[in-house]
Amino acid sequence: MIFRTASAEETVALGERLGAFLRPGDIIALEGNLAAGKTTITKGIARALGVNDTITSPTFCIVSEYAGKMPLYHFDVYRLQGADDFANLGADEMLYGNGVCVIEWSEKIIEELPSRTIRIKIENEAREGSKNVAHSARKISVENWPYENFGGAQ
Repeated sequence: MIFRTASAEETVALGERLGAFLRPGDIIALEGNLAAGKTTITKGIARALGVNDTITSPTFCIVSEYAGKMPLYHFDVYRLQGADDFANLGADEMLYGNGVCVIEWSEKIIEELPSRTIRIKIENEAREGSKNVAHSARKISVENWPYENFGGAQ
């Protein structure tokens, strides 16, 4: 499925739509350049899961846990050296637990993730004359989606 969003607000809304389908044990692998919108889409997923906390990228703490209808484990593995560092975090308890895992910079540890992982790639599509990344359009590709298709995909 491919979606296009024109603002951060639309990206959050798409995350909320996707998040409404998620079930315990689901894993979302996010890929995208710096400031592509990985944390932005996670905010929408969190909203759908009933998380009331402010969502920020866990760049320095590696993982943040949020309470909602089910736990949300939000990883940012940018600072990890690779899959071994991820395995040493004890992430298995979260990956195979009763919550939803969202992993930013997942391409660094993709071989550690199960084949059922939902992959979301976010690409900026700069609008002519716009230098502000927050206002740029995004192309969001969703692969390995296990639930019914829903409107808005191209």
